[in-house]
Amino acid sequence: MGTISVVIPSLNDAGYLAACLDALARQTRPADEVIVVDNGSTDDTTAVARAAGARVVDEPLRGIWPATAAGFDAASGDLLARLDADSVPAPDWIAEIERRMRGADRPTVVTGSGQFYGGNAVLRWIAHNIYLGSYFTVIGALLGHPPVFGSNYAIRRDAWRRLRDIVHRDRADVHDDLDLSWWLQPGMTVVREHRLIVGVSARPFSSVAGLARRVGMGFHTLAVEWPEWPPLERRADRRRAPHHGTAGGPAFDADADGERPLAV
Repeated sequence: MGTISVVIPSLNDAGYLAACLDALARQTRPADEVIVVDNGSTDDTTAVARAAGARVVDEPLRGIWPATAAGFDAASGDLLARLDADSVPAPDWIAEIERRMRGADRPTVVTGSGQFYGGNAVLRWIAHNIYLGSYFTVIGALLGHPPVFGSNYAIRRDAWRRLRDIVHRDRADVHDDLDLSWWLQPGMTVVREHRLIVGVSARPFSSVAGLARRVGMGFHTLAVEWPEWPPLERRADRRRAPHHGTAGGPAFDADADGERPLAV
């Protein structure tokens, strides 16, 4: 399989980050590299990262997508695994990523779900069933494949190299996971692995305003993506292309038939 880098964007999340890094230190299959992207923190984020042995990358442009993209660009692994600072991966999280990406279908991306912690039972139910459930169901139907869940996924590095100049990586006003899901090119595949679970903080849903902001950002992201690559056109383009993953060599052929030239 090769090497696996874990990328964690963080902005003033030192406490959560410490728990995330501690969980990574307990993995049955250790990461080959852990990168924490400091997105302009004024707390102890950098000190916490370095104390845990993580490599720190600075990204002054605020936003989850700019920070994630900077981490992916800096990573050296063959697989780029992604967590949020408040994610708490299970001990076999990296091992499950490696196992699934070794599958005969050679997925481009493997993604999982989250078990929400914090808040109360009602809040966690809303976060899991209404917010996350709707994301996988509605967006999955629109895309024709599972969407990527930003707190818990891994992508092949060669795929990222093709996508890095296509996605809206410098925009802080779009959901990075939905944007990445939308711009997956013909031949690129996503698998949702139900055994790939991480703990995720329910704090964004602690208020009606917080939930409304995330939902509103989702609609805004769709408004950005839709006219640039309409869903019906996108699905038709993807149906015409075979899956180009091959073991032991480049996962994707940049000149393969069915590739849609894009410039964003």
